[in-house]
Amino acid sequence: MVASSINTPLDGHTVITTHINADFDAMASMLAAQKLYPHAVVVFPGSQERNLRNFFIKSMVYLFNMTDLKTLDLAAVKQLILVDTRQRNRIGKLADILSNEDLVVHVYDHHPPTDQDIQGDFELNELTGANTTLLVELIRRRKIRLSPDEATIMCLGIYEDTGSFTFPSTTSRDLEVAAYLVSQGANLNVIASLITREITPDQVGLLNDMFQAAIRHHIHGVEIVVTSVASHNYMPDFAFLVHKMVRMEDIDAIFAIARMDNKIHIVARSRIPEVNAAQILQPFGGGGHAYAAAASVKHKTLAQTEHELIDLLYTSVSPRRRATDFMSAPAISIDHAIDCERAHETLNRYSINALLVTRSDEETPRLIGYITRQVIEKALHHKLASATVGEFMTSDIATVGPDAELEEIQEKIIGNKQRILPVLENGHVRGVITRTDLLNLLVRRYNRSAKPDADEANLTVHARTRVVGKFMRERLADRILQILEDIGTTAEELDLNAYVIGGFVRDLFLYRPNEDVDIVIEGDGIAFARRYARKVGARVHTHAKFGTAVVIFPNGFKVDVASARMEYYKFPAALPTIEMSSLKLDLYRRDFSINTLCIHLNPAKFGTLIDFFSAQKDLKEKTIRVLHNLSFVEDPTRAFRAIRFEQRFGFSIGKLTANLIANAVRMDFFKRLSGKRVFTELRQILSEENPGPAVARLRDYDLLKVVHPSIELTPAMTGLFASIKRVVAWYDLLFLEESYMKWSVYFMGMIRSCDRETTREICRRFELPPRVQALFTKGRFTAERRLNSLERDLPPDNSRLYRRLAEFRIEMILFMMAAAKSERVRKAISHYCVHLRFIRPFLRGRDLKALGLPPGPRYRQILEELLDARLNGRVETREEEAVLARRLIGTA
Repeated sequence: MVASSINTPLDGHTVITTHINADFDAMASMLAAQKLYPHAVVVFPGSQERNLRNFFIKSMVYLFNMTDLKTLDLAAVKQLILVDTRQRNRIGKLADILSNEDLVVHVYDHHPPTDQDIQGDFELNELTGANTTLLVELIRRRKIRLSPDEATIMCLGIYEDTGSFTFPSTTSRDLEVAAYLVSQGANLNVIASLITREITPDQVGLLNDMFQAAIRHHIHGVEIVVTSVASHNYMPDFAFLVHKMVRMEDIDAIFAIARMDNKIHIVARSRIPEVNAAQILQPFGGGGHAYAAAASVKHKTLAQTEHELIDLLYTSVSPRRRATDFMSAPAISIDHAIDCERAHETLNRYSINALLVTRSDEETPRLIGYITRQVIEKALHHKLASATVGEFMTSDIATVGPDAELEEIQEKIIGNKQRILPVLENGHVRGVITRTDLLNLLVRRYNRSAKPDADEANLTVHARTRVVGKFMRERLADRILQILEDIGTTAEELDLNAYVIGGFVRDLFLYRPNEDVDIVIEGDGIAFARRYARKVGARVHTHAKFGTAVVIFPNGFKVDVASARMEYYKFPAALPTIEMSSLKLDLYRRDFSINTLCIHLNPAKFGTLIDFFSAQKDLKEKTIRVLHNLSFVEDPTRAFRAIRFEQRFGFSIGKLTANLIANAVRMDFFKRLSGKRVFTELRQILSEENPGPAVARLRDYDLLKVVHPSIELTPAMTGLFASIKRVVAWYDLLFLEESYMKWSVYFMGMIRSCDRETTREICRRFELPPRVQALFTKGRFTAERRLNSLERDLPPDNSRLYRRLAEFRIEMILFMMAAAKSERVRKAISHYCVHLRFIRPFLRGRDLKALGLPPGPRYRQILEELLDARLNGRVETREEEAVLARRLIGTA
């Protein structure tokens, strides 16, 4: 948070400074800090980059309230403002100020924290691409005016430190602040002229030396370039030369060491997570980010520095992903005695192209070979369906261990022309790596610019991951966060992996409220649910057939738990058959990519977002995509869900997905769907806030005929849906806390043109409960007649209006109100709904008995007259009603 006294001048001097070798971001941060601390002086702690010095001399020095370090009385400084750094060894002589008594330190830094950081009385430390972004956000929030020159300098700092918004550290906040500075008059022509650097002949020579001295080290499977050069004179813009070398050679990680002016300079750049540049240079007193860092070293030789650096690389570089990191598990295998026809069914069931073959005549199945789809299909072509796979399998099979690195995996798959590579541990199959897995991994590694197919969600080898724990803590309620943490702890105790999954995670990133917590357990989900329920004092309901459970808390809150599983379909539109599976296969069975995001909950990996199917990309592009081309063949109801999500989120259905829906309609896969499943999807569409556009999309895809061939989206239906939307919104704003079936109001609008027999046919097909069927087949037609009578003859008083409407459920009342042709009738129904519907006589039968009325039919007559009197305003209190009751009894 920002200190409330941020703009209050203190007694004595207030100094703003940054790191030695200040770049544009550091300079811009100091200018921004001066806007927040107008009484402060700006002091450079040492040299600046050449480009920065030239810029200063020629133009903008007048903007700064600057003091030379040599003339500054360090002992008199009372407040120190640090920007773009917080390390003592990076502020030169100004570090002496830190020993001043009662010194107040404010820090604004976007670098990751280290143990050597200066501790400030106030700190603003957030990971943005440029440090200037943090300060301009405060300036903007405080509505401090910026001149065009000031905006230009600040925007220049952001452009430089984000690589013109191309560095991976760039955030949306940097772009938003840059846009704001342009709106304040930042001159992009000036920025472009300063960002584009000309390389001098001396720099060309040094760059050539860097190329010649480059040595490629392979450390833990990671290629790292180390180059060491020397120059008798200081060479400015050394970091720029390193960046140019990275671009020219497409280097993943580089450490460039240069001896200039009797000092060693190290510049590091990394584009891979295995190499954390800032962490590796920290022992040299360096700083920066995981992807870009620098350090200055004194009193060491070039060779000594290089030797120490390489030692650090071997201890600090994370190992490359091992076989266990991207294998698929569990492996799908079959016994050698299984015939080729059943093996073919297994391939189709799991949508794979090769199977491991085991021998199960021993205590533990033993791997003996593999067989491919091509071999099995040839066997079937030659009418060898009953032959066993053992007769045609490939028995000469290479394997790897769980710690195998990419080079070994690549050699064995390509060298042996082997489609599937088993991962073995102690003779047991842990998983498999396919040839497609390897190809996908190599493509991502060596061709980063390659774009995935624009409309197809591919089954990727391994997930894209990022840590979102901080985001979860910002977005989720404390009680939900505590539940997720407890789930992760319980799973860890059972040696299981737990993930929160599906719509909960999707809506988290769409900033939509959703407390429907769905948990997937890799392992026995039911055992986990029972253990967790005991731990939190909850009840648990289990469903062994599906490996699922529901944990019910004392306050009624529910957590759904499922074992990771996969589904396969024996024929189009069939209900799925369930088998146990891994997380990736569990996600692959889901409907759309946006519903496949999950977050790891185990303590060591809590808050790790896992994305196998480019779901984050589809959320960003607002696109609904299926995971494979047979998705609508297996489950045609997904077409309804695609439309529902499209309209709910304001997304669009991807081109391939739209074509697949059209194919499913054309091939009539919906005819095998049970009416109950169609109704379930239709009810969810009609329960949306505004189902009208979704119904229009059902029409576009020719899906209304799946509800019933007679239903068409006419202008009348469109107008009625709009009217229902207004009526429902009005009713919800009454906050009556009365539950009602909103979907049924829209459903009556959808079937309004259907006659009684067609309505019965639809209700029977949908297997609606008798009570609900009666609402549509009897109540709706009664309501239509009543509405027509109200249009012809509106009752003159409240009691007669009440008698005409009291028999109808609230759903029917809302439908009638929406369907009313005249505003007069609509207002009358509204008046009944708000003012009359809940009115009852104060007196009851026992009160009439106490007044001396003997039991009999007269009770009902008098109570109805009392009700009429209340409705028409003739009585308003219990006492007035009692007087009327005595009079009515007296005339009995």
